[in-house]
Amino acid sequence: MLEPSIDSLQKKIDSKYVLITLAARRARQLLEMQKPLIENPKSKKYVGIALEEIKEDKVVLKEE
Repeated sequence: MLEPSIDSLQKKIDSKYVLITLAARRARQLLEMQKPLIENPKSKKYVGIALEEIKEDKVVLKEE
């Protein structure tokens, strides 16, 4: 099973589209050599790390 689960992530962000877009943007930042905002991420892949950061409220959606 994937961790974090989609159900736990949708408690933070309602829209799956917005959730995936935010994770993709953060994953691109990680790819460009930014350090993860969480210590010891479970995932080895950038998208997984981005999703973990969203779950831990380290990456949030900025509403304009």
